[in-house]
Amino acid sequence: QVQLVESGGGLVQAGGSLRLSCTVSGIFFRGNALGWYRQVPGKERELVAGISSGGASKYAESVKGRFTIARDNAKNTVYLQMDSLKPEDTAVYTCNARQSAAWGAQYGYWGQGTQVTVSS
Repeated sequence: QVQLVESGGGLVQAGGSLRLSCTVSGIFFRGNALGWYRQVPGKERELVAGISSGGASKYAESVKGRFTIARDNAKNTVYLQMDSLKPEDTAVYTCNARQSAAWGAQYGYWGQGTQVTVSS
């Protein structure tokens, strides 16, 4: 059974930081690409950041320079460090695991999502 368990969401003031964690079980972690997506009501889910099995990362333009994705293969965990948060970063953030780092398609395994709220 594949499980992706996220933690670290919450309420923060604009300019603050949060770190999201996602611990994965049930798959060959180091062989998978991992991503963080976000969604707000009425909008499509979008890729925030992704990291390949080899460590190559990709970021949405809106978060470049502010967010950092990292993976710890020993802990089966992927992180999203979010700095200089803005109110427009408010969303439900969801962890994703898949075999390919072709980020144009949304597929694979998903976590339950964690709410991030940034107040102005």
